[in-house]
Amino acid sequence: MMPPVNEPLNSFRLSLTLSRTFHALDTRRLLIAILFMAIFTMAVRVPTDTDTWWHLRSGEYILRTHSIPRHDVFSHTMTGKSWIDHGWLAQIAIYLLYTAFGYAGLGLALAAVVTLAFVFVFLQSEENLYLRAFIAVLAAITSAVVWIVRPQIVSFLLTAVFSYILYLYKRKGRNYLFLIPLLIVLWVNVHGAFITGFILLGCYVIGEVLNNLLGHTDDRVLSFGEIASLIKVSLIALVVLVINPNTYQMYLYPFKTVGIGALRDYIQEWASPDFHQFHLHPFVWMVLLILAAVGLSRRRIDFTDLVLTSFFCYMALWAGRNIALFALVAAPVLMRYGAEAIRTLWEAIRAYDVEQGILSQLGRKQIAPGPWLTGLNWLILILLLSLCALKVYQPLRSEVNLAAQEKYLPVEAVRFIRANNLPGPMFNSYNWGGYLIWHLYPDYPVFIDGRTDLYDDEFIREYVKVTLARPGWREVLDRYEVNFILIESDSILAAFLAEGDEWQSVHADTIANVFLRNTPRNRDLLSKLLGSRQ
Repeated sequence: MMPPVNEPLNSFRLSLTLSRTFHALDTRRLLIAILFMAIFTMAVRVPTDTDTWWHLRSGEYILRTHSIPRHDVFSHTMTGKSWIDHGWLAQIAIYLLYTAFGYAGLGLALAAVVTLAFVFVFLQSEENLYLRAFIAVLAAITSAVVWIVRPQIVSFLLTAVFSYILYLYKRKGRNYLFLIPLLIVLWVNVHGAFITGFILLGCYVIGEVLNNLLGHTDDRVLSFGEIASLIKVSLIALVVLVINPNTYQMYLYPFKTVGIGALRDYIQEWASPDFHQFHLHPFVWMVLLILAAVGLSRRRIDFTDLVLTSFFCYMALWAGRNIALFALVAAPVLMRYGAEAIRTLWEAIRAYDVEQGILSQLGRKQIAPGPWLTGLNWLILILLLSLCALKVYQPLRSEVNLAAQEKYLPVEAVRFIRANNLPGPMFNSYNWGGYLIWHLYPDYPVFIDGRTDLYDDEFIREYVKVTLARPGWREVLDRYEVNFILIESDSILAAFLAEGDEWQSVHADTIANVFLRNTPRNRDLLSKLLGSRQ
């Protein structure tokens, strides 16, 4: 039987496609692949942040009750108090990922969101590839502090998307502004940081007005008509902001949390950065590099770039959690002015007839690789993919996640509370509130957790009073009728309680201590628990 006439043709087409694919992997594409493989690998991590757990519980609650909570249902101190669950849509997604794919689903989704955000950052520059890759990695390291499985990571991605849309509008003259109101509707339903989108719009409007008034000509400047379109889209986005379960309340929501002074005083991510911590140093490096790049660049600074970097730097200095947003916004600016600064330095080097080494390759057109070099690129890519797969696999394993929880979270103490049916109410560490909501709800409502918008300034200060055993701490526990305390083993409160006889230690491990109030009500239980430890 004769083969079909088109079979040889199909084989030829397949061979041609494979050949083109093979030869397409030049050094430039290899570097881009390595860059995003590295970022993806960096972003896969074990979810030990306790906020992840209360978001999981909230997602479960929404799907189970078919309703979005409007009042607190997870604590005994704020039960019934009005609560805006601004991340409801993201919480549903997080819970569904967890139930379908477990820890692996959470880890891979986090890495995918982070990597996609940096794709949008990378696309905002067409300068030297090596410089762009270096700055993208620096920005990734700078922002890594917020790479956590919680709705905030969606805000991270949407900030990058907004920045890219505005970049296209200003620098390429491509108008995708119609997407902004749609993205705002999504944003207001996944996280309360939607105000970041309006800050970006405001920075562009102010910067472009200044560019027009002060005669900036080194970059493309939006006309007043284009600025008017930007303002119009911003107003439309402001109107559609009400398309969420909490409607008009979301207009004021971002300002309520910022106004809680105790957050800045006691909660690290809301406080100004402590630059004695090494993981915050990349932020300083980015700021210094931007200053150096702008200073060495011969081009006049674009006022939009100036307004963007200045305002987001101010936000980062106000609260450490905003450092990640600064990294996203500042990276393309550093790419632009960094490339110009390198050209300036290179011209100075050439003036002294120094053209040796790697600097001589900057800005030169890449020579198409031969077959041997293409083969080497594929070998390198396959090797690195294998190494990344091994690195990614470890944090995705259930046993690795459970071991990390045993190391950092009160796993044994929670088992003890469950096994012995300790009578509540409970006082707990703020750091563990989210974890306890996932593992102890509804039997043991928490005293406090990471929902900072729910607990007001006065309450947080009362919580701190107890944890530091300051005057009046007993009255706080009495007012909330606390019957047992779950606190860090190395805390001031644990040491203080161990010295007195009002509270009896009934469980202690390397992570947590459990203290039961020494009252007639608990006499039999104390005898049982203490007797079992004899």
